[in-house]
Amino acid sequence: MTKKHDGRIAIVSGASSGIGQAAAVRLAEDGCEVVIADRASAEETLRSIKDIGGKATAVLCDVSDPPSVAALSKQVESSVGRCDILVNCAGIYPAQSFDEITFDDWRRVLSVNLDSMFLMTKAFFGAMRQRRWGRIINFASDTVSLVVPGFTHYIASKAGIIGLTRALATELGEHNITVNAIAPGLTSTQGTLARKEMGGMSNDKFFELIANMQSIKRPELVSDLVGAVAFLASDDAGFVTGQTLYVNGGLTRT
Repeated sequence: MTKKHDGRIAIVSGASSGIGQAAAVRLAEDGCEVVIADRASAEETLRSIKDIGGKATAVLCDVSDPPSVAALSKQVESSVGRCDILVNCAGIYPAQSFDEITFDDWRRVLSVNLDSMFLMTKAFFGAMRQRRWGRIINFASDTVSLVVPGFTHYIASKAGIIGLTRALATELGEHNITVNAIAPGLTSTQGTLARKEMGGMSNDKFFELIANMQSIKRPELVSDLVGAVAFLASDDAGFVTGQTLYVNGGLTRT
Protein backbone atom coordinates (compact mmCIF):
# COMPACT_ATOMS: atom_id res chain seq x y z
CA MET A 1 0.00 0.00 0.00
CA THR A 2 1.32 3.43 -0.92
CA LYS A 3 2.14 5.63 2.04
CA LYS A 4 1.55 9.38 2.08
CA HIS A 5 5.25 10.27 2.00
CA ASP A 6 6.66 7.54 -0.25
CA GLY A 7 9.69 8.94 -2.04
CA ARG A 8 10.12 11.95 0.24
CA ILE A 9 13.19 12.75 2.29
CA ALA A 10 12.86 14.06 5.85
CA ILE A 11 15.64 15.50 7.96
CA VAL A 12 14.98 15.57 11.70
CA SER A 13 17.36 17.28 14.10
CA GLY A 14 17.62 16.18 17.71
CA ALA A 15 16.17 12.77 16.87
CA SER A 16 18.42 10.55 18.99
CA SER A 17 15.78 10.63 21.75
CA GLY A 18 12.61 12.28 22.99
CA ILE A 19 10.31 14.28 20.76
CA GLY A 20 12.68 14.26 17.80
CA GLN A 21 12.96 10.49 17.95
CA ALA A 22 9.18 10.08 17.96
CA ALA A 23 8.84 12.48 15.02
CA ALA A 24 11.48 10.61 13.01
CA VAL A 25 9.81 7.25 13.60
CA ARG A 26 6.38 8.60 12.65
CA LEU A 27 7.67 10.11 9.40
CA ALA A 28 9.34 6.80 8.59
CA GLU A 29 6.04 5.02 9.25
CA ASP A 30 4.44 7.38 6.74
CA GLY A 31 6.99 6.43 4.09
CA CYS A 32 9.77 9.00 4.42
CA GLU A 33 13.40 8.15 4.16
CA VAL A 34 14.73 9.84 7.30
CA VAL A 35 18.07 11.50 7.95
CA ILE A 36 18.76 12.05 11.65
CA ALA A 37 21.01 14.99 12.54
CA ASP A 38 22.20 14.89 16.13
CA ARG A 39 25.33 15.30 18.24
CA ALA A 40 24.48 12.07 20.06
CA SER A 41 24.30 8.54 18.75
CA ALA A 42 20.92 7.74 17.20
CA GLU A 43 21.25 3.95 17.24
CA GLU A 44 18.02 3.51 19.20
CA THR A 45 16.09 5.62 16.69
CA LEU A 46 17.64 3.75 13.76
CA ARG A 47 16.63 0.42 15.30
CA SER A 48 13.07 1.62 15.86
CA ILE A 49 12.79 2.71 12.23
CA LYS A 50 14.34 -0.52 10.98
CA ASP A 51 11.87 -2.52 13.10
CA ILE A 52 8.93 -0.96 11.22
CA GLY A 53 10.56 -1.54 7.84
CA GLY A 54 11.59 2.07 7.36
CA LYS A 55 14.76 3.54 5.96
CA ALA A 56 16.98 5.94 7.88
CA THR A 57 20.54 7.13 8.31
CA ALA A 58 22.14 9.13 11.10
CA VAL A 59 24.74 11.87 10.76
CA LEU A 60 26.64 13.23 13.72
CA CYS A 61 26.05 16.97 13.51
CA ASP A 62 26.10 19.98 15.81
CA VAL A 63 23.24 21.92 14.26
CA SER A 64 24.35 25.12 16.02
CA ASP A 65 27.75 25.02 14.26
CA PRO A 66 27.90 26.38 10.67
CA PRO A 67 30.73 24.07 9.45
CA SER A 68 28.96 21.04 10.91
CA VAL A 69 25.69 21.94 9.18
CA ALA A 70 27.57 22.57 5.93
CA ALA A 71 29.11 19.09 6.19
CA LEU A 72 25.65 17.62 6.85
CA SER A 73 24.28 19.39 3.77
CA LYS A 74 27.03 17.96 1.57
CA GLN A 75 26.46 14.47 2.93
CA VAL A 76 22.70 14.70 2.37
CA GLU A 77 23.24 15.95 -1.18
CA SER A 78 25.59 13.08 -2.00
CA SER A 79 23.56 10.33 -0.31
CA VAL A 80 19.85 11.13 -0.66
CA GLY A 81 19.96 14.21 -2.86
CA ARG A 82 17.69 16.67 -1.11
CA CYS A 83 15.39 17.49 1.78
CA ASP A 84 11.61 17.63 1.35
CA ILE A 85 10.59 17.82 5.01
CA LEU A 86 12.74 19.55 7.61
CA VAL A 87 11.88 19.07 11.27
CA ASN A 88 13.91 21.34 13.54
CA CYS A 89 13.63 19.69 16.94
CA ALA A 90 17.08 19.98 18.53
CA GLY A 91 17.08 22.03 21.71
CA ILE A 92 18.40 22.39 25.24
CA TYR A 93 16.64 23.68 28.36
CA PRO A 94 18.99 24.31 31.28
CA ALA A 95 17.29 25.58 34.43
CA GLN A 96 18.95 28.76 35.72
CA SER A 97 17.62 31.80 37.53
CA PHE A 98 18.23 35.03 35.63
CA ASP A 99 20.96 36.21 38.01
CA GLU A 100 22.85 32.94 37.40
CA ILE A 101 22.78 33.19 33.60
CA THR A 102 26.06 34.34 32.09
CA PHE A 103 26.30 35.71 28.59
CA ASP A 104 27.97 32.44 27.53
CA ASP A 105 24.96 30.54 28.94
CA TRP A 106 22.61 32.86 27.07
CA ARG A 107 24.47 32.47 23.78
CA ARG A 108 24.62 28.69 24.05
CA VAL A 109 20.87 28.32 24.52
CA LEU A 110 20.08 30.79 21.74
CA SER A 111 22.61 29.12 19.48
CA VAL A 112 21.33 25.56 19.93
CA ASN A 113 17.64 26.43 20.01
CA LEU A 114 17.33 29.29 17.52
CA ASP A 115 20.49 29.74 15.46
CA SER A 116 20.31 26.07 14.53
CA MET A 117 16.94 26.58 12.85
CA PHE A 118 18.33 29.45 10.78
CA LEU A 119 21.34 27.34 9.75
CA MET A 120 19.33 24.22 8.92
CA THR A 121 16.73 26.14 6.93
CA LYS A 122 19.43 28.01 4.99
CA ALA A 123 21.11 24.71 4.21
CA PHE A 124 18.07 22.84 2.92
CA PHE A 125 15.35 25.17 1.64
CA GLY A 126 17.05 25.59 -1.75
CA ALA A 127 16.12 22.10 -2.93
CA MET A 128 12.56 22.68 -1.75
CA ARG A 129 12.42 25.90 -3.74
CA GLN A 130 13.76 24.18 -6.82
CA ARG A 131 11.18 21.40 -6.58
CA ARG A 132 8.41 23.82 -5.50
CA TRP A 133 7.41 21.67 -2.55
CA GLY A 134 8.60 21.76 1.01
CA ARG A 135 7.61 21.49 4.65
CA ILE A 136 9.52 23.11 7.51
CA ILE A 137 8.37 22.30 11.03
CA ASN A 138 9.99 24.10 13.97
CA PHE A 139 9.56 23.05 17.58
CA ALA A 140 8.77 25.95 19.90
CA SER A 141 7.26 25.68 23.39
CA ASP A 142 4.13 26.70 25.23
CA THR A 143 6.34 28.33 27.88
CA VAL A 144 6.20 31.38 25.61
CA SER A 145 2.57 31.76 26.74
CA LEU A 146 2.84 30.18 30.20
CA VAL A 147 6.11 31.53 31.57
CA VAL A 148 7.96 29.24 33.98
CA PRO A 149 10.61 30.79 36.25
CA GLY A 150 14.22 29.77 35.75
CA PHE A 151 14.14 29.49 31.97
CA THR A 152 14.61 33.05 30.68
CA HIS A 153 17.08 32.12 27.94
CA TYR A 154 15.04 29.10 26.90
CA ILE A 155 11.78 31.04 26.69
CA ALA A 156 13.45 33.85 24.74
CA SER A 157 14.80 31.32 22.24
CA LYS A 158 11.40 29.69 21.81
CA ALA A 159 9.71 33.07 21.27
CA GLY A 160 12.32 33.71 18.59
CA ILE A 161 11.37 30.45 16.90
CA ILE A 162 7.77 31.59 16.59
CA GLY A 163 8.90 34.87 15.05
CA LEU A 164 11.28 33.07 12.69
CA THR A 165 8.48 30.72 11.64
CA ARG A 166 6.17 33.59 10.71
CA ALA A 167 8.89 35.46 8.84
CA LEU A 168 10.00 32.40 6.87
CA ALA A 169 6.39 31.55 5.99
CA THR A 170 6.07 35.04 4.51
CA GLU A 171 9.16 34.71 2.34
CA LEU A 172 8.95 31.08 1.28
CA GLY A 173 5.24 30.73 0.59
CA GLU A 174 5.58 31.79 -3.04
CA HIS A 175 7.74 28.70 -3.58
CA ASN A 176 5.06 26.37 -2.17
CA ILE A 177 7.07 25.86 1.02
CA THR A 178 5.11 25.92 4.25
CA VAL A 179 6.68 26.84 7.59
CA ASN A 180 4.92 26.10 10.85
CA ALA A 181 5.75 25.65 14.51
CA ILE A 182 4.58 23.14 17.09
CA ALA A 183 4.49 24.31 20.71
CA PRO A 184 4.41 21.33 23.07
CA GLY A 185 3.62 21.48 26.74
CA LEU A 186 5.68 19.83 29.44
CA THR A 187 6.37 16.46 27.84
CA SER A 188 7.49 13.24 29.51
CA THR A 189 10.91 12.54 27.99
CA GLN A 190 14.12 11.10 29.36
CA GLY A 191 15.41 14.62 29.82
CA THR A 192 12.44 16.11 31.65
CA LEU A 193 11.89 13.05 33.83
CA ALA A 194 15.55 13.06 34.88
CA ARG A 195 15.26 16.48 36.54
CA LYS A 196 14.93 16.58 40.31
CA GLU A 197 12.97 19.82 40.33
CA MET A 198 11.33 22.29 37.99
CA GLY A 199 9.47 25.53 38.46
CA GLY A 200 10.64 25.78 42.07
CA MET A 201 9.19 22.42 43.15
CA SER A 202 9.90 18.72 42.86
CA ASN A 203 9.60 17.28 39.38
CA ASP A 204 6.67 15.02 40.32
CA LYS A 205 4.75 17.93 41.85
CA PHE A 206 5.42 20.13 38.83
CA PHE A 207 4.19 17.49 36.38
CA GLU A 208 1.08 17.06 38.55
CA LEU A 209 0.49 20.81 38.69
CA ILE A 210 0.71 21.20 34.92
CA ALA A 211 -1.51 18.18 34.25
CA ASN A 212 -4.20 19.56 36.55
CA MET A 213 -4.16 22.89 34.68
CA GLN A 214 -4.78 21.18 31.34
CA SER A 215 -8.15 20.26 29.89
CA ILE A 216 -6.81 16.74 29.44
CA LYS A 217 -5.51 15.96 32.89
CA ARG A 218 -2.58 13.66 32.31
CA PRO A 219 1.09 14.18 31.48
CA GLU A 220 1.91 14.84 27.83
CA LEU A 221 3.71 12.05 25.98
CA VAL A 222 5.88 12.20 22.87
CA SER A 223 3.20 10.16 21.11
CA ASP A 224 0.82 13.10 21.59
CA LEU A 225 2.96 15.23 19.26
CA VAL A 226 3.55 13.00 16.27
CA GLY A 227 0.10 13.49 14.78
CA ALA A 228 0.75 17.21 14.50
CA VAL A 229 4.08 16.51 12.79
CA ALA A 230 2.43 14.09 10.36
CA PHE A 231 -0.31 16.59 9.50
CA LEU A 232 1.96 19.60 8.99
CA ALA A 233 4.28 17.50 6.82
CA SER A 234 1.45 16.30 4.60
CA ASP A 235 -0.28 17.55 1.46
CA ASP A 236 -3.38 18.09 3.62
CA ALA A 237 -1.53 21.01 5.26
CA GLY A 238 -0.55 22.62 1.97
CA PHE A 239 -2.49 25.82 2.76
CA VAL A 240 -1.39 26.01 6.41
CA THR A 241 1.65 28.19 7.01
CA GLY A 242 3.00 30.69 9.49
CA GLN A 243 1.08 29.04 12.31
CA THR A 244 2.03 27.89 15.80
CA LEU A 245 0.07 24.82 16.84
CA TYR A 246 -0.13 24.41 20.61
CA VAL A 247 -0.21 20.71 21.50
CA ASN A 248 -0.49 20.76 25.27
CA GLY A 249 -3.78 19.22 26.35
CA GLY A 250 -5.54 22.58 26.37
CA LEU A 251 -3.18 24.28 28.81
CA THR A 252 -3.21 27.53 26.80
CA ARG A 253 -6.93 27.50 26.06
CA THR A 254 -7.54 30.77 27.90
